[in-house]
Amino acid sequence: MLPIALAAPLRDALLAADFTYDAVSDLLGPEAHQALSRNETTPGVRRATDGGPLATLARLFLLQTAVPVAAAEQALPGLVDRLVNAGVLVQSIGEVAARLDVRPYATEDGDLWVVSDLTPGLNGTPTAVTGDYVLGISPASSSLAQLTLRHDVGTALDLGTGCGVQALHLATHADRVVATDVNQRALALARFNAALNDVDDKIEVRDGSFFAPVAGERFDLIATNPPFVISPATGERLVYRDSGLPGDQVVEHIVRTAPDHLTEGGWCQVLANWVIERDRPWDERLATWLPDECDALVVQREVLDPASYVELWLKDAGHHPSTGGDPAAYVQRYDTWLSWLEEQGVGGIGFGWINLQRTGGSTRDLLEWPYDVEQPIGPAIAGWAEAASAARSVGPGSHLVLREDVLQETTGPVGAEDPSTIVLRQQRGFRRARQVDTVAAAVVGACDGDLPLGPLVDAVGQLLERDPASLREVYLPELAELVAEGFLTLG
Repeated sequence: MLPIALAAPLRDALLAADFTYDAVSDLLGPEAHQALSRNETTPGVRRATDGGPLATLARLFLLQTAVPVAAAEQALPGLVDRLVNAGVLVQSIGEVAARLDVRPYATEDGDLWVVSDLTPGLNGTPTAVTGDYVLGISPASSSLAQLTLRHDVGTALDLGTGCGVQALHLATHADRVVATDVNQRALALARFNAALNDVDDKIEVRDGSFFAPVAGERFDLIATNPPFVISPATGERLVYRDSGLPGDQVVEHIVRTAPDHLTEGGWCQVLANWVIERDRPWDERLATWLPDECDALVVQREVLDPASYVELWLKDAGHHPSTGGDPAAYVQRYDTWLSWLEEQGVGGIGFGWINLQRTGGSTRDLLEWPYDVEQPIGPAIAGWAEAASAARSVGPGSHLVLREDVLQETTGPVGAEDPSTIVLRQQRGFRRARQVDTVAAAVVGACDGDLPLGPLVDAVGQLLERDPASLREVYLPELAELVAEGFLTLG
């Protein structure tokens, strides 16, 4: 499947046609581009009509529309027969159509191309996929790419690589990348994508489950979007989303095992689902997974009730009757899955990020944050680690500086002497908000790095006619928390 020798000439053809994300976006226009994100191709087909190489490639691969052989030959000179033989295209009388998706992908470091299986469900057609289906660029892969730290590292691991999207990202800032998977078709496509983007000298693709292919090895950075769907493991398995393990055991295994494969200071970043048990706080259960030798930031971004969760993934697999699924089989699958979740005591399913840094410490921050954040969020994750370290050293002699993006919001009755509520709100990163009282707001507002924290609290106390000693006892810990949460930094 997909001889590596095809990668270089295909890349040359894509470059010659200017088959890039920005060029395609300009060709289709905002309306058609947005429609394609909803799996609707008609507006795009109406726009990509000039017959040039860019329009031909957009129709062929993105809009999944057959094109004349002559147009394909113009866009892919000397490659049509070779791509047909490799299974990328299929040829009929006078036309060729795509059997694989070739998609332009824009990153901060330049243009990439990703080959995967065709996007299912275009224009409402049936969405059923095979067990070894290889997913392409998806909301989940984009989320993990935005989450992942982008500092320069020596070694990186893409655990469960799929078509290799994360490995391509990691290759831009790692000297060496290992990408693993159990799906043979995914491994072949990941190898081809590494060659297509001319980084196959940096990416090594290995066959195997979880950490088995890297036994005894350590990495500076691990990024993984594992097959995290929480299901009863009944035997129906889509490898790209189902681990074969019941519940959230796959995520727990990765979290508990990752430290054995991290260098000192190394990071593991996981995009995941987890079980929320009935009558038990979500963070209480996840805290039991977190390794002692790692600092951990866990962010719960979304919660679904069991019924909504089952509906989501049954539709994803094409089982819903509206997309071609058998009505009776759909009801049976729904009932089996929902009954299993009820038997397991599942009250909801959380979705979010688990970030571990091997430091030898045990800082824990389990945050429920369904609100808007700045993307990419990776720099804010790195900032969290720096802030957590800084907060441990905050004392009366510390010089603190208010972060430039923090604004103060006040509310209260009109004409009142003091506001009833004061909220500090970040404009960047997590965009956290925290309610404070008058004393804390006054101290924070005066944090410009000049005065040490102790004398600053004393001065505010004198101004407000409060006992300075008692204010230090109350507010120094709160100010350390404001450092940990990123409102203040060490000067």
